[in-house]
Amino acid sequence: MILTVTGLSAVRSGRTILHPTSLDIEPRGRIGLVGASGSGKSTLGHMLIDDLNAQGHSVAHVPQSPDEALDPLRSMAFHWRETEVALGLQPGSADQAGLFRALSIEDGDIRERPWGWSRGMQQRFVIAMALISSPDLIVLDEPTSALDPVVAAATMDLLSSFLDGKDTAMILVTHDLGLAARRVDRLMVMDAGRLVEEGSTGDILEHPQTPAAKALSAHRNWMALPC
Repeated sequence: MILTVTGLSAVRSGRTILHPTSLDIEPRGRIGLVGASGSGKSTLGHMLIDDLNAQGHSVAHVPQSPDEALDPLRSMAFHWRETEVALGLQPGSADQAGLFRALSIEDGDIRERPWGWSRGMQQRFVIAMALISSPDLIVLDEPTSALDPVVAAATMDLLSSFLDGKDTAMILVTHDLGLAARRVDRLMVMDAGRLVEEGSTGDILEHPQTPAAKALSAHRNWMALPC
């Protein structure tokens, strides 16, 4: 099923921060929503989640930092159970072992609190929670910004491998073109609250048309990074 949103917009303090934007997202789609800081990409991501959830679709969100999703005073097991309950599942019914193996966190002790896990493991745990219900779409908002490049690359590689062959679509919201370039097949470029360019990853990287896309792809040193 193609996920469709129409005319998404947002105004803050009398200023338009997202101009009317429409999107179609195909099953298994791998989309990078890129742009400079303040371009409106995270706003579009959040508006997209709210709109699709209101339509009855299953949409999961992974925030920039695990701190936004994990209570430091609660165990990892507590967070897992709460997520299952929020999704209408019986506690213990999700394939925790399978998700943990897929994301290489099977050695983590879920009786511990978040600070007992490394930052990389915490973020993989948050991603695992987002995948419990096999959502129609997973939106990752700068999901590796709190991680070093090597851990970030490993985390995204594991997620990509897990999603391979599944109908779940993915939108990666990022200003890191290196992160997006290797993991999405389509790029959407944001600038000043507008979607200014859209196309295949290769076309936009090699033949950008707008000033925003040209600025993002101008510095090719990101190609040497592990992420």
